[in-house]
Amino acid sequence: MTPKRPEGAGAFPKAVESPAPNPPDPATLYAALDLGTNSCRMLIAQPKGSQFHVVDSFSKSVQLGQGLESSGKLSRASMVRTINALRICKQKLQRHKVQRMRLVATEACRRARNGQAFINQIRRETGLRLEIIAPEEEARLAVISCAPLVSTKTEQLLVVDIGGGSTELVWIDMTNVPRRERPRSIMRLHRGFVQDPGPFAAARVVDWISVPLGVATLREQFEDVEDDAARFALMSWYFEEHLAKFSPYTAEQQREGFQIIGTSGTITTVAASHLGLKRYDRTKVDGLRMSSDQIDAVIRDYLALGPNGRRNDPRIGRDRQALIMSGSAILQALMRIWPTDRMSVADRGLREGLLYAQMSADGVLEDAPY
Repeated sequence: MTPKRPEGAGAFPKAVESPAPNPPDPATLYAALDLGTNSCRMLIAQPKGSQFHVVDSFSKSVQLGQGLESSGKLSRASMVRTINALRICKQKLQRHKVQRMRLVATEACRRARNGQAFINQIRRETGLRLEIIAPEEEARLAVISCAPLVSTKTEQLLVVDIGGGSTELVWIDMTNVPRRERPRSIMRLHRGFVQDPGPFAAARVVDWISVPLGVATLREQFEDVEDDAARFALMSWYFEEHLAKFSPYTAEQQREGFQIIGTSGTITTVAASHLGLKRYDRTKVDGLRMSSDQIDAVIRDYLALGPNGRRNDPRIGRDRQALIMSGSAILQALMRIWPTDRMSVADRGLREGLLYAQMSADGVLEDAPY
């Protein structure tokens, strides 16, 4: 007996996908672009409560500072790579019809003799208006981005931002700020490191420094050293030498109530390696607390792998492998110096700081606890 065909068989299946979400109102969108020594990164977001919701993003390794240490100038090849990446950013900004934006360039353009000329070239070829920001503003924006990760128990805070061409360190005293106000007091630093607290208790910036050594520039300083372990030790020592003018470096610090927050591709990569992630997951990394022993274990593993092993390690990634040891040398030096055995990992930085600063200035973030 021939089996009967089920009723409805052969009909077109009904769609099970949810309909595409309505595009966000362009009037609610903000954009932030960070053109650094190694990467070009952008976020487009809209405010949501006391935070923001990311609508679109872009990240590309452009190696803008390649060869800058030796020549003092941005190379033609690196500028071409960067402009190609910025054209993609321009397309995204136009697609979302973003009106409020802040687009900045940092250490590579600050140091290069042709840095301002390149900014003018970007404007001619892409229509994007980038500005070269000072080291103090770069440090302040990195601090603001980390506000949601500040513990209410923290009295002394060190924020570290390891970039491609420089490393920013900011030491903040919050002993006079009520506990539940401490994260919010960091957000208010968008008005400047020195400010009149007005009706609010203010976080006090004890000292800050911009060390002209990042993962790319430090690597270039020692690329002629062939031995992998020796190169790492020299990089760590050389970076520490540049901290002599940072006042908290020489002062005795109390261990209790101290928090260090680190933000950079190096730190998030070390965290992902510690977790054994085969595929990077921001939700598992951002806010993770790592001990000095855990950080040292990952770095020892990197050294044991050697250059070829690191190149093929999926936890590191091909974009990061060339710079991971110079970044690790900076990280290990910092953990050796400061009075803590733990670091809070922040997958956030200049772009998030730019967004928070714009939204805070416009008063569109809710005044709610983090």
